[in-house]
Amino acid sequence: MKTLQANAGVLTNLEVLEFLRARGATSDPMGCLGAVAPSECKVFDHLVNTGACNQTRGAIDEFLKRCEKFKLAKAEKLNIINLRPSNQALIDPIIEYCEKRLTKDEARGIDEVQELVDLVLEVLPPPPAKPDEEMQALEETPTEKLMEEN
Repeated sequence: MKTLQANAGVLTNLEVLEFLRARGATSDPMGCLGAVAPSECKVFDHLVNTGACNQTRGAIDEFLKRCEKFKLAKAEKLNIINLRPSNQALIDPIIEYCEKRLTKDEARGIDEVQELVDLVLEVLPPPPAKPDEEMQALEETPTEKLMEEN
């Protein structure tokens, strides 16, 4: 393998996930033997449980186009794409000087932070749902657990 251009830029989690898939990474621990490094399999396992597994390049492009009005830095856009903040409290640490740069004027009905959150929720897909087994374990009553053990 030949490096064409080292450190050409930053990657979204989707791009890393696509790269690992192309190299043969899987969630199956036995499927990763030899094809990719164990650390790459761990990264792959993490990313398939995040919003990156449901994202598309089209969704990312649409987000980038529609968020231009907020005048965000490249790093801020990347973090929003990768982390998919779903409320204002999660947006604030991502955007430097958020309270100064994004307008909030209740008299005029303007809240740019909430507009940005709404844009994220609308355009970027959510992470995958938790497996049904975990949900069933949470919903099971102690009586049902006793009956299963007997």
